[in-house]
Amino acid sequence: MWNFDKDFGYNKHNIQHDTRCKTFSQNSDLIKHLRTHTEEKPYQYSQCYKTFSQRTTLNTHHRTHSGVKLYQCCQCDQAFSLNISNIYHMRTHTGEKPYQCRQCDKAFSQNSDLIKHMRIHTREKTCQCNLGDKAFSMNCYPLKHLRTHTGEKTYQCRQCDKAFSLKTYLINHQRTHTRQKPYQCCQSDQAFSQNNSLIKHMRTHTGEKPLQCSLCVKTFSKNSDLITHLRIHTGEKPYQQ
Repeated sequence: MWNFDKDFGYNKHNIQHDTRCKTFSQNSDLIKHLRTHTEEKPYQYSQCYKTFSQRTTLNTHHRTHSGVKLYQCCQCDQAFSLNISNIYHMRTHTGEKPYQCRQCDKAFSQNSDLIKHMRIHTREKTCQCNLGDKAFSMNCYPLKHLRTHTGEKTYQCRQCDKAFSLKTYLINHQRTHTRQKPYQCCQSDQAFSQNNSLIKHMRTHTGEKPLQCSLCVKTFSKNSDLITHLRIHTGEKPYQQ
C-alpha cells in the first residue's frame, strides 16, 4: 500500500501525486484516481470473476446478473440494467452518431465501434485464431471465428428449439416471436426488425447505390440486384425448369 504522506506529499487540504496530473481534496479520491495508473482492480464479482477498480462499478455490474432493469426506453418497451445501455439504445431511435472517424466520413453511436473501425485504417490485427492462421482486428472476432471450427451454439431461444453461435443472431431471431420492430424510418412510417433492413430501405429515399459491379460500371442499392446483374456477365442460370 502507498504511504501517501511520504510518496505523494499528503496534505489535508490538497493531495497531489508525483506525476502532477491531478489534485484531490480527499484521500479516497486520490486512491481511486491512482488505480487509473496502476490498473489495480481490487473488487471482484463472485459470479463471473470480473474485477473492477471501484466498488460503485462492481455494484453497477451486479445489475447485469440480477436482471433488475431500472432504465426504461421512452420510445419503446425495452428496459436496461445500465443507464449507458439505455443511452446507446436511444441512438437507434434518434440516429445520433457522435463518434466521428477522422480518416473517413463514417460515424458511430458508440465509442467502442469507432475504436474497432479505426483498425481498418491502421490494419492492426491483434487477435490470432488458435486453430488456424487467421488474425483479427477486433477482440470479439476470434471467439466468433472459433465457433466456425467447433460448431458451438451457446445461445438458445427460450420460445423454440433453435440455437445460435452469436448473441446478435439470437436477438434478431427473437424478434420473429415478439414481432418487435425497433428500427424506424425517419422519412416514412415503416419500421423494421433488423437494422440492415432499415439501411436497405433508406436507399429508396436517398437513391444511394453503394454496390459496384466488379465487371462493369453499374451500381446497385440491393445485393440481390447485384447478384442478378452478375449473372448477365457469367451466363449463370441457377433456376431450372
